[in-house]
Amino acid sequence: MCSRYSLIFMKTYILEREQIIPLPKSKTFAFFGDAINLERITPPILRFRVLSEPDIEMQTGALLDYKLRLFGIGFRWQTLIERWSPDDGFVDTQLTGPYNLWHHTHTFEEIAPDQTLMRDRVLYRLPYGIFGRLAHRLLVKRILKQIFDYRAAVVAKLLTPENPELEAITKPQGKGATSAKRLHPKLRSEVL
Repeated sequence: MCSRYSLIFMKTYILEREQIIPLPKSKTFAFFGDAINLERITPPILRFRVLSEPDIEMQTGALLDYKLRLFGIGFRWQTLIERWSPDDGFVDTQLTGPYNLWHHTHTFEEIAPDQTLMRDRVLYRLPYGIFGRLAHRLLVKRILKQIFDYRAAVVAKLLTPENPELEAITKPQGKGATSAKRLHPKLRSEVL
């Protein structure tokens, strides 16, 4: 738990991105709604791996586990799908991982029959008070920019009608794959 003193020195940062995808919203959402695709759009240097079952059904309350490496240091990351709405977007929140706060809102807006405006809004906070703020200024802000720049470039290559793998990577997920144990405990009773 954070002390009142350390909260004074913790700052919440905002990262926002937009990208136009030349596909219908349903295909765009299907790609981003499949956690395994995170491995495709994350820079290889991070050695990002999804640890959760590949056939997990995404829904409100789903828990996803990942691992990654940064500067030779391994991190485990667990995400809660806080909101899941295939009509307009989803929100994932870090439960455990390197940040004190990571709240990522993904929205999808159809701007033409075959064009989707994808928006990302991340609220994040680093640990270690004033040292976290210094790390943000010197390193973290730049690293996050590089990660999201890489992601945008890969998405631009993958999510085009010309990609021969497009149908395979934008298939909607099957139903019933999520077991109750992979849901947040507060939401398990609603499923059972």
